[in-house]
Amino acid sequence: MNLIHSRNVFFRAALLAAGLSLPFAARAELKLPAIIGDHMVLQQKQSNPLWGWDTPGTEVKVTLGDQVKTAKAGTDGKWTVKLDALPANAEPATIVIEGTSKRELTDVLVGEVWMCSGQSNMGFNLGSDWKAEVESLASNHPNLRIISVPQVGTQELQNDFNGQWEAANPENVKAFSAVGFYYGRYLHEILGVPVGLIDNAWGGSAAEAWIRRDTIDKDPRFKTLTEGWKAREIQLSSEEAKKAYEVALADWTAKADEAKATNKPVPRRPNGPEQLLSGNARPGNIFAGVVHPTLGYGIKGVIWYQGESNAGRAWEYAELFPFMIEQWRAEWGQGDFPFYWVQLADFKAEVDAPGDAQWAELRESQSKTLSLPNTGEAVIIDIGEANDIHPKNKLDVAARLVRWALAKDYGFTNIEPQSPTYLEMAIEGNKAKLSFDHVGSGLRTFDVNDVRGFAICGEDHQWVWADAKITGKDTIEVWSDAVPAPVAVRYAWADNPVCNVLSKEGLPMNPFRTDDFRMITDPTPVPAPAEPAKEAPKAP
Repeated sequence: MNLIHSRNVFFRAALLAAGLSLPFAARAELKLPAIIGDHMVLQQKQSNPLWGWDTPGTEVKVTLGDQVKTAKAGTDGKWTVKLDALPANAEPATIVIEGTSKRELTDVLVGEVWMCSGQSNMGFNLGSDWKAEVESLASNHPNLRIISVPQVGTQELQNDFNGQWEAANPENVKAFSAVGFYYGRYLHEILGVPVGLIDNAWGGSAAEAWIRRDTIDKDPRFKTLTEGWKAREIQLSSEEAKKAYEVALADWTAKADEAKATNKPVPRRPNGPEQLLSGNARPGNIFAGVVHPTLGYGIKGVIWYQGESNAGRAWEYAELFPFMIEQWRAEWGQGDFPFYWVQLADFKAEVDAPGDAQWAELRESQSKTLSLPNTGEAVIIDIGEANDIHPKNKLDVAARLVRWALAKDYGFTNIEPQSPTYLEMAIEGNKAKLSFDHVGSGLRTFDVNDVRGFAICGEDHQWVWADAKITGKDTIEVWSDAVPAPVAVRYAWADNPVCNVLSKEGLPMNPFRTDDFRMITDPTPVPAPAEPAKEAPKAP
């Protein structure tokens, strides 16, 4: 290797390791990340960090109104100041930042800022919604600001991205998250303050990709997950993997040419090793490439719609999902900010007989995460589509999410945000008597008077469909003539359940089970049955 080539390789590696921070310092000029720019919204009523890069040692002054903050660029060129808390303000302000050069950030507002994260159902854009044509026309809101973070999967922490804040209008919102936009518009119109929305969703993403790699590697609960990926990383980086991909690509090319010639569908192109290594499933990839560039920006909270990619590991998700939330809160340094998510919708074929289901178990793992403070769950078991993993009614999804923010964060205490939730069971004869919490003004059925969606079993664990009856504001009786001695009840326990109980406020009952039977997604080995004790030989 010649000296020049050696230096170039070293320089490129250094740039990557620095996560884009070195170029800013090397240019000897003031540089700001995309998340801090014209048209941005600052979170009201809390201190907001602003940061950037300049020549190491440079004194940087930030002025907003009568606030003047200073900081010195460190050895890596980065500087940070914290603005004092401000009330909501729809009057455009200018922030002046002076270092080796001068920047003026114009049209800055103060209001409510929310992160919109998850996989494709959060990334699902407004232009694909059932009501896209009408809703986009109703989206000209100069004080509702949006910014999108590109999908970059890497193990190297990135400090910036390509993007910019914009005022919402009928054109740009079509490419923005539908759930995010509807949620933000509700807040904007109800609260009467500016709203900023950050869309960083990535379709098909796994929860582990959203967590800093070294933190998930160190947690023994996820040893199987991370060790599996370490082995996969070695394999994907091997010459054998590259050769196997070349063979697969050549085979695909031949089949694609044949398909085009006969007017048949072209098969999907195989993913190469690099695509998998930089994809949306590798632990830490999305945190490093998508979350980290925005880390620390002042936010009110996060709305989240994800879980489909983890459904086959629902048992693990019960630990993984709350771990991710806890890590994000620790990383942001803003305390236990609100974190509200969407429970998985109904999807796949309806079943004839009750039993186990991966999506039902994933929903349960999501609900268990309500044990964390300042969390909430929007149940949408009634608005999915059996033949589409991306249900197109996103307005109702956002309406159920925003109830949590209104009730818990903005003082609308008359709003019940939580779906009716199983509380306890008592067995009396052949009937299971269930009671529920968060029923609002009472329980009712939808579409038909019959209560649908319940299953019951006895000691044999053989599930059968059950009869059920609403017996009070917050009680339901469940029974079946086929189960004279019931031990457990389940409701809406299927990938795509037929169920119809909701509160009179229109919130569907949260799917539940009263049993603690082994989950089908539990990967731990089943203990072997104990051998019967051998009878001691009798004395002659």
